[in-house]
Amino acid sequence: MLTGSCYISPYRSAMRMLTGFCYISPYRSAMRMLTGSCYISPYRSAIRMLTGSCYISPYRSAMRMLTGSCYISPYRSAMRMLTGSCYISPTGRFLLYLPLQVPVISPLQVGYENANRFLLYLPLQVGYENANRFLLYLPLQVGYENANRFLLYLPLQVGYENAGTVEFLVDKHGKHYFIEVNSRLQVEHTVTEEVTDVDLVHAQLRVCEGRSLPELGLTQETIRVNGCAIQCRVTTEDPARGFQPDTGRLEVFRSGEGMGIRLDSASAFPGAVISPHYDSLLVKVIASGKDMSTAAAKMHRALSEFRVRGVKTNIPFLQNVLSNHQFLHSTVDTQFIDENQNLFIMKPVQNRAQKLLHYLGHVMVNGPTTPIPVKAKPSSIDPVIPTVPMGEPSLGFRDVLLREGPEGFAKAVRAHPGLLFMDTTFRDAHQSLLATRVRTHDLKKIAPYVSHNFNNLFSLENWGGATFDVAMRFLYECPWKRLQELRTLVPNVPFQMLLRGANAVGYTNYPDNAVFKFCEVAKENGMDIFRVFDSLNYLPNMILGMEAAGRAGGVVEAAISYTGDVSDPMRQKYSLAYYVKLTEELMKAGTHVLCIKDMAGLLKPESSRILISALRDRYPDVPIHVHTHDTAGAGVAAMLACAEAGADVVDVAVDSMAGMTSQPSMGAMVACTKGTKLDTGIALEKVFDYSEYWEVTRGLYAPFDCTATMKSGNADVYENEIPGGQYTNLHFQAHSMGLGNKFKQVKKSYSEANKLLGDLIKVTPSSKIVGDLAQFMVQNNLTREEVCGGKADELSFPLSVVEFLQGHIGIPVYDGCLPSPPSQVLKSLPRIEGRPGATLPPLDFDALEAGLRLLHGDDITQEDVMSAAMYPKVFQEYKEFTGSFGPVDCLSTRLFLDGPKIAEEFQVEIERGKTLHIKALAVGDLNKTGQRGVFFELNGQLRSVLVKDNVAMKEMKFHPKALKSVRGQVGAPMPGKVIEVKVEPGQKVEKGQPLCVLSAMKMETVVNSPLTGVVTVIHVDTDNSLEGDDLILEITAEE
Repeated sequence: MLTGSCYISPYRSAMRMLTGFCYISPYRSAMRMLTGSCYISPYRSAIRMLTGSCYISPYRSAMRMLTGSCYISPYRSAMRMLTGSCYISPTGRFLLYLPLQVPVISPLQVGYENANRFLLYLPLQVGYENANRFLLYLPLQVGYENANRFLLYLPLQVGYENAGTVEFLVDKHGKHYFIEVNSRLQVEHTVTEEVTDVDLVHAQLRVCEGRSLPELGLTQETIRVNGCAIQCRVTTEDPARGFQPDTGRLEVFRSGEGMGIRLDSASAFPGAVISPHYDSLLVKVIASGKDMSTAAAKMHRALSEFRVRGVKTNIPFLQNVLSNHQFLHSTVDTQFIDENQNLFIMKPVQNRAQKLLHYLGHVMVNGPTTPIPVKAKPSSIDPVIPTVPMGEPSLGFRDVLLREGPEGFAKAVRAHPGLLFMDTTFRDAHQSLLATRVRTHDLKKIAPYVSHNFNNLFSLENWGGATFDVAMRFLYECPWKRLQELRTLVPNVPFQMLLRGANAVGYTNYPDNAVFKFCEVAKENGMDIFRVFDSLNYLPNMILGMEAAGRAGGVVEAAISYTGDVSDPMRQKYSLAYYVKLTEELMKAGTHVLCIKDMAGLLKPESSRILISALRDRYPDVPIHVHTHDTAGAGVAAMLACAEAGADVVDVAVDSMAGMTSQPSMGAMVACTKGTKLDTGIALEKVFDYSEYWEVTRGLYAPFDCTATMKSGNADVYENEIPGGQYTNLHFQAHSMGLGNKFKQVKKSYSEANKLLGDLIKVTPSSKIVGDLAQFMVQNNLTREEVCGGKADELSFPLSVVEFLQGHIGIPVYDGCLPSPPSQVLKSLPRIEGRPGATLPPLDFDALEAGLRLLHGDDITQEDVMSAAMYPKVFQEYKEFTGSFGPVDCLSTRLFLDGPKIAEEFQVEIERGKTLHIKALAVGDLNKTGQRGVFFELNGQLRSVLVKDNVAMKEMKFHPKALKSVRGQVGAPMPGKVIEVKVEPGQKVEKGQPLCVLSAMKMETVVNSPLTGVVTVIHVDTDNSLEGDDLILEITAEE
């Protein structure tokens, strides 16, 4: 460099000529040259001497100096940054330093640097800076005399006037290294003002007017230090993403205030838009106290009271710093952040209230988020909860189970003199009548009443089966949380779940260890009885489920799926001998309780007596439990016959949730056995109150109630053998497709499909296979003969049918089922021999959990891991939904489904002791971006949210978003402008290779490739402005 000086900025090595000195600052690598000398500060600066010239290359920034001398500082670790404030008045050339410890010694501002980012400051003023932005400041009780002597004379030597800030680096030995003079007050000046009671800004203006410092009453002798002050710079930067700036609209802004707190605000108010084109500062918070710990405690309290919604902030990081023991009680330097990486372990901000407002606004604008079969509205009448006695509930069979274990429990059930019930109201009843849509919110309300008044129930069926995935898929609530909360409310009645053998609660095959782990976690969360079945009565699948339940410590209840008619001598496939032989195998496998699972309601009184009498005669000591549906209307008669033949337990549902495709009526069974040897000991009055609650509650689920299309059961179930829950679903589907008047034909096709498949036992998932084939035949106008005939190899059968014939769900009782031979359907596809799950590799739970933590944070539980193992896609969608809309399970059912009415006031309890008071105010007009403002009053404060109008959005074009679930879709990590695209379509890229550069808020970010592969599509150009997660490009992974 021949004359003048050179400035090289960080990012993209942009050069411009100045005069007097040279400054190079990529990622905090700073160089100063005064009178022919060059100073290079520590931090990643690569330097080498080339015969009189100096080459500096920190992060691609290069400078060559051809003449002059070069001074190179040695690398210094554990440095501290010092800045001293000074005032020089031109009138009389008065010089003033603001002392903290000793007169004439400057108030020093000490900084801690983490390689590329200053993050915190103490002055005397201490702080951390992110990309030249100070975040936190507080006083240090130290003096640097050598630095201050230099500071004392430097401004006078160059004729400096008014306020200024001189910067140094000081090592652990007290040696100082000059950096620069800033011709202004720094943002941390507020700390000096607090501890000296000097208005620095006011003084600066008065000096500019020509006033001298003595005229302003500012002399060195008058400067005194009082206590300690800390400044935090609250910004819209995300510490978890390398302090990347966030942009958006401030939906909520509430600051923390109080004694000893000062706020210097910037763009901080509800509705403010934080753009990517300006500074990210929201507010400077200054806390003062008598000492460091007092000021830090006040600051931490103030920050905890902040509520900033709509954008991410650095508040959690600042709170971690303020709580750090080394920071509060020891010396900190530039290694502080590197040595304390736990500062980045931040407690997630819950933001529950605002998320719930977003959900309510979304429902008000776009309607329900869960699919609605019919247009009926939820009832506006809220159910009345019956009076619950004070104190603990009476002992029940669960107390026996906890005391004596599964074997003792089974003996107690067998020895019980009267008939026992399993109440299906909490699961199978609403699965059959209300499309499985009943929410935990409504189950919890009535649970204590059941615990106190029905303590003599054999069990309460409340989990498993379809309820597991529906809870996440349509109700957006955690099925495990349902189990946990109900267990707390009902401690005395055993809980029962439906376990699909080797399929657990899913519709596919799982590795064996996944089934065992699922049962273990279910038992830990409060499950007692595992009713294990297989849709084909395939013993290997059933035995695996039984072993998993038994090893977990649960009661094993092996369930034989019933079909056919044992009273009909013409139906030999599923004869009495078939069921007796199957029972023998299950008894050998160690079942504690034997269950007959009549999923379609095919048991008649006579067949009930034949079957149960035969089993009771052979196995007099095992409890027998019978499950049925009341589709034909004969459920009560059949269950009475079972009880008289020796059954210990029958299934019922409370009256208002009984009948049709649900279970027989509890009230009817109680009345019919009253005063007999089968007397249940249940008071009818209690049943009436229980039923009244569910009658009103059922009105809340009017959009899902089967009575919207189906007005009664039908005895034709004895012919088509459609299971109860599926019968309702098929009826809904037929009406939604305009085939309501052809439902008879649909049922006939179901019967034909069943026969084509070899007369299957029909229960999930085999019943779905039959239903899929029936719909396939109806849609393609196929007869049984055409499917069985020569057309079989020309048809594209449903995937479920193909996989069934391959053996994916087990080996059926085979007698020449459709089509003959199966190879016409399978073609070249292989058949599975033996139990499907036996050949699957064990599931790596640790790897699954690690992946979930990367996606969803560190609050992943073992229950979440099991949900993801059972339903990976459903769990992912559930977490994304709750991440956007919060704990919607806290809302009442009417609010969840239909949203609030304008001017309606309501309360939402988000946790015990925390209740939100909400009032819906208005829905705004459509704006140009396809959004509507929805206005609420939350706890007396105005809140608003912007909601996309889905109907309007269909007519608008927007930049596509990157799907987080698709690894090859690369999205913008932050809002900003595209500076450079570094790749082209068809180009091969390596993992970590730069793809493009974004710029926002004076900060550039390089977007790197998440995987090795080939760039297929680029969706952006240079100078495009992007929002967060906007799709940049797509990469196809390398095989």
